[in-house]
Amino acid sequence: MQEWNRDDEQKKHQGDGSPGQAAAGAGPAGSGAEAAPGQAGARPEGEVRAAAGAAPEGSAEQQLEAALTVLKEGDIVTGRVVQVTPDQVLVDVGYKSEGTISKHELTHRPIESCEQVVRPGDEIKVMVLSVDAHGEGQLRLSKRRADEIEAWRNVEAWYKGDEIVEAQVVRAVKGGLEVDLGLRAFLPASQVERGYVNDLSKYVGQIIRVKIIELDRHKNRVILSRKKVLEEERERARQAFWASVEEGQIRTGTVKSLTDFGAFVDLGGVDGLLHVSEMSYGRVKHPSEVLQEGQEIKVKVLRLDREKGKVSLGLKQVLPDPWDTVAEKYPEGSIVEGRVARLASFGAFVELEPGVDGLIHISQLANWRVASPDEVVRPGQPVLVRVTQVNPEGRRISLSLRDVDQTPLQERLQAGQKAPQGGEAGGAGARATEEPVPAAPEEAPADEGAEGQG
Repeated sequence: MQEWNRDDEQKKHQGDGSPGQAAAGAGPAGSGAEAAPGQAGARPEGEVRAAAGAAPEGSAEQQLEAALTVLKEGDIVTGRVVQVTPDQVLVDVGYKSEGTISKHELTHRPIESCEQVVRPGDEIKVMVLSVDAHGEGQLRLSKRRADEIEAWRNVEAWYKGDEIVEAQVVRAVKGGLEVDLGLRAFLPASQVERGYVNDLSKYVGQIIRVKIIELDRHKNRVILSRKKVLEEERERARQAFWASVEEGQIRTGTVKSLTDFGAFVDLGGVDGLLHVSEMSYGRVKHPSEVLQEGQEIKVKVLRLDREKGKVSLGLKQVLPDPWDTVAEKYPEGSIVEGRVARLASFGAFVELEPGVDGLIHISQLANWRVASPDEVVRPGQPVLVRVTQVNPEGRRISLSLRDVDQTPLQERLQAGQKAPQGGEAGGAGARATEEPVPAAPEEAPADEGAEGQG
């Protein structure tokens, strides 16, 4: 025992021992109190070791490490969440006391409770805000500020590299949207879409793709643009479209807007015009009768003007052609129902179904001489007609109203039943009941024959 003490004294005189080593050396001999007077500053560590003597070695080392840990304001450390309440979080960072994070310092997002962000056992990075100078060891921490330091590194790298970033919209604010990049970023309303946006609230909660267009760390300012991303993507799509498009192709597009004369269809980088006359084989008064904005449709490329960047489209060309089956549906000699579509000086056109019109020549309107078609029929009037000739290749059907009994049609109209087919004239059925196809006057055959002789 004396031999060991002499060696220890020699080490102390040589300056080779430390307070911790001396205290550790005295432990086995039980003479720590004798060694203490010759060691300045050794007592606190010796007391820690002595107090931990009965505890497990790992616990003693942890206590010693905590006692030796020195934290200062601004340090970034990693800790483990110990307790979570609605208003604060307790975190063990290996210090002699646990640190606290207030709700305001937990995240940059607005929250109602700390429990929305972390749970006990979570490992998080925090910034030291203050250390109690009075020796009680109280520690104030901030997860929000530690996260923002890391976020600023990312944001600066994204800005420098002109990268596209995916981020969530937090809320709509005055003049734009607040976006979460790990810190607060602002997306102006003018940078949300390629065009004007009336309601920004629909973007809240969405993950969007943006670029950073302005950055000022000193002013804590990050300005974003989604419009720039959309325009760059559209330009790439436009170039790809013109490189591959040909007349006659069938393309899928989205109805972008409707006008009185047609619809503009987004084909992916290029807008094509679908004229109202190309929407249906039947007559269309307004595009809204056939299409609605946002609808996805298949269209045929009819004409291309590469110099002016114009594309003409057709919708009816991708639909079944009603003329393909007219020979089977309207055989010659059959009596069919239609609706007078329009009048001409030489007769009346009758719509048998959308896209299929037949002609009643003026000579086939009645058994007497007719000077003008409106003496017998009017636009919108339902009629029964006889099919006299069918020419699918020429897209022509000849009809006759002569000697066709209209009684079944009139009886049905009087009973309030709808015609199985017909065109556009709303309320024409009632007018047809009041104004049926007129019967031939008694003297008509003699007059007609006399005039024919002349």
